[in-house]
Amino acid sequence: MSQYRISEAAELLGVSPDTVRRQVDAGSLPGARDEAGRLVVPGEALARWAQERAESPHVGSGSSARNRFTGLVTAITADAVMAQVDLQCGPYRVVSLMSAEAVRDLGLEVGDRASAVVKATTVIVDAR
Repeated sequence: MSQYRISEAAELLGVSPDTVRRQVDAGSLPGARDEAGRLVVPGEALARWAQERAESPHVGSGSSARNRFTGLVTAITADAVMAQVDLQCGPYRVVSLMSAEAVRDLGLEVGDRASAVVKATTVIVDAR
């Protein structure tokens, strides 16, 4: 079974190690000591905890897309026709290419809160 050190769990969740440690101390996340005496969290419990706390903004929105990443607009590069919009969603950078007209219609500016909605027919998972 997979287990993650506190720093690894924090990286996966996009939070600080102190946040994970507090959840373990509060009993919200199970913790144990590995052979080296380091505090670890079982991977299955970490996955369940993350899933239980994930926001589900798509419920009732009339969309079949299930993958939403909410974050801050960090850059907008546009010409007369097309635009690239960069979002920082926790530890993830999401880049969207859209029409420059759509950027204007949405009134997007750097620093705005926005969500990237992803609907893909192929998702490639790379395990380390």
